[in-house]
Amino acid sequence: MRLVKLLANLGYGSRKEMQQAIRHGWVTDRKGNQLKADAKTDHKDILFDDEPLDPAQGVVILMNKPLGYVCSTKDQGRLVYDLLPDRFRMRKPVLSTIGRLDKETSGALLFTDDGTFLHQVISPKSNVPKVYEVTLDRPMNGSEAALFASGEMMLENEQKPLKPAELDVIDETHARLTLHEGRYHQVRRMFAATGNHVTDLARSRIGTLTLEGVDEGQWKILSEDDKALIFS
Repeated sequence: MRLVKLLANLGYGSRKEMQQAIRHGWVTDRKGNQLKADAKTDHKDILFDDEPLDPAQGVVILMNKPLGYVCSTKDQGRLVYDLLPDRFRMRKPVLSTIGRLDKETSGALLFTDDGTFLHQVISPKSNVPKVYEVTLDRPMNGSEAALFASGEMMLENEQKPLKPAELDVIDETHARLTLHEGRYHQVRRMFAATGNHVTDLARSRIGTLTLEGVDEGQWKILSEDDKALIFS
């Protein structure tokens, strides 16, 4: 891929702007040599304004999403993309969230520009577990674990029962819930069906991938070993 197109696809600017950046000497190799538009330098050896390039297509990002942010590129208010470098919004292919967390849910959120990887994570065949830390308005009644694990629970206005889910009761108003699917507001609706209300919700794990080392509002690019944890 030509250098101008590569830089534009990574969101650093338009092709015209990248042509100007190259002419001004802002694009170099690691030895400080200025690169030309037709340079055939390895991605890892290219610097833009003395900084290594962002990862090529196929990047996967883990964010520790704070409360109050929306998983959208167009909605009003605070967006999860506001927590990433501005150029990430301009990447081609687009950088998409893998599933969503609503505005009032925090925790582990994945992004990728790899459509195959995205569908692999969300596919029912992958059966990727997602773990949520739940705080409730009222004490649980004691029947929730059996109901959630039954595989027979129906949510309002749906025609298919939920897959079995595992509930680990921490105390009377705190629990850890593991889901193997991702329906609209599923955790909140499950507890609402038992007569309770979720007051705080955070996703703590996807597969065996945790948020260790990623503070609230921060993000990291996943290594191949990190990505493997999603499916383990």
